[in-house]
Order: sequence, then C-alpha cells, then structure tokens
Amino acid sequence: MRIAVMGTGGVGGYFGARLAQAGHEVVFVARGAQLEALRAGGLRVESPLGDIHLARVEATDEPAGIDTVDMVLFGVKLWDTLQAAEAIKPLVRGQTGVVSFQNGVVKDDILRQVLGPEPVVGGVAYIAAAIAGPGLIRHSGTLQRLVLGEYGGALSPRVRQFRDACAEAGIEAEVSDRIEQAIWEKFVFLVGLSGTTSLARTPIGPIRGHRRSRAFLRDVMDEVVQVARAQGVGLPAGYADDRLAFTDQVPAAMTSSMHHDLERGNRLEVAWLSGDVAERGARLGVPTPCNRAINDILSVHSDGSGT
Repeated sequence: MRIAVMGTGGVGGYFGARLAQAGHEVVFVARGAQLEALRAGGLRVESPLGDIHLARVEATDEPAGIDTVDMVLFGVKLWDTLQAAEAIKPLVRGQTGVVSFQNGVVKDDILRQVLGPEPVVGGVAYIAAAIAGPGLIRHSGTLQRLVLGEYGGALSPRVRQFRDACAEAGIEAEVSDRIEQAIWEKFVFLVGLSGTTSLARTPIGPIRGHRRSRAFLRDVMDEVVQVARAQGVGLPAGYADDRLAFTDQVPAAMTSSMHHDLERGNRLEVAWLSGDVAERGARLGVPTPCNRAINDILSVHSDGSGT
C-alpha cells in the first residue's frame, strides 16, 4: 500500500514505521524539529516488540505535494484537525481512505465537514507511544492494536487491504462493522483516564486505589456512557462498571497523553474530551457535573500557558 501519515507523533510515527519496515510506501508529514530530524537521520522507534531504525524516510510538510495514496493515517492533535483536514484535501482522490486514530469522538465529524463522508473510515488506536525526541518514538508496553471500519459496516477493499498490510507489519488490526460504537467504547475509558490523571497529576494506580477518587473516576466514565446512549450509541447502561474493572487490569503506572502534556506545559485536548462530553450533555439534557468540573478546572492550563 501507499500510505500518508498526517502527523508523525507517537501514534502515526509508530504505526507508520512498522508499515514502512514491512515494505509499504509510507510518506510522513511532520513539521519543525521532527521534520528536520526525519530528513536528516530517518525515523527511530524504541519498543519492547523490537526497535526500528529507518535510516531514510520520505518526509514533508506539504501534503499537497504527495502523489496519490491508498490510505491517510490521520494523527494530529485535535485542535489541528480542521487545518490538517484542509491540507490533505489534494491527497483524497478516488477510493483514498482517511482513517483518524486521534482521541475523541468529534474527529470524524470534522473530517466529513471538510472531505465529505465518502473518504472517512472510522478508527481507534490502542497504544502508549510518544515522541521521545526529534525523530524518535518510544513505545511503552506491548499493546499496539488498531480497530477500523467503514461507517456503513461494509468490508470495503481499502479497509481489507489496510488490515492485511497491518498483519504483514506485525500490527494487531481488527475490522469492526460497528465502528462508531467502538470509538465511543474507547472514549469512555479515555475521558476517565485523561481527566482524572491530569486533574490529580498522578498515574492511574493511586486514583483507582483510593475510595473517593475511584468513585469519581467511575462517575466521569458513566457520564460519557449516558451521553452516548442519549445519542443513540448502543453502549450498555452499566458500561462504566465494565471500564472500571478494565482499569484495574492496566499497569498502575499508566497515565494519559494529556497528563504528559500538562506536565510539559503543552496545550491540552481537554475541550475535545471532557469538554465535548459536557457540551453534548448540555444539548441532550444529560447531567455531566464531573466532566464539566474537569474541563473548567483544566481550562486554566488548556492553552499551554498555565503552570
């Protein structure tokens, strides 16, 4: 396959590197120090599943100059979604698919507004990976799983081809015929993890181990479930308890990318996570006091200027 990675961060860099290592044509879109490092020394990945060093990669900051691709892996920060979607419009030709592995549930709404519904493929990524330095992606743990699917539920040639490419690259990839529900299932846990670890400034272990913070975590996730159900997404009424049990199975040191961003003084995605839950809840008449509190409190740091 010929693949463009729009946003060479932890997710795009990791999966793009695995696909390139397996022999697929991958073009990496990046900017700043990351782009300079890719051009100068290629892309490196440190991972318990095996390190990678691609000494030479095709890298650019101008998506319009890339030849036709079969799939675009879309992985920019949520606040850059609209601008990045406009930038990839020249790439989307014929049956080109655009699959977002970003956080949140609003991502594909924005992509459809810019690109139309046909190119947009639903996607979910399960991985702990981040930029450790220019040109270097560090993968923590062994989880590296992708879920994708057409919104209509059909197994299209482009989805089948990408799934097979992932298999060749040693990536666990699953096709879902209910991709919207799969995206919301991740969103429930993601909002709980990102909100509580950022608010408490601690990994998940102490949060799940303390009676009051554990109850708060459960309530944060349950608000997401109730908003999803009010929108017609088929999550079970008690799905928050299922996710709380899942939380007990993850490493105690696990934290969120938003917590990392907060610690580094970077901009936060909170408006598209807990903020989105609170906004949707207000429209649907679903109370979301916990998520509103997270969004309101973290808004002090949301533009990266807080301390």
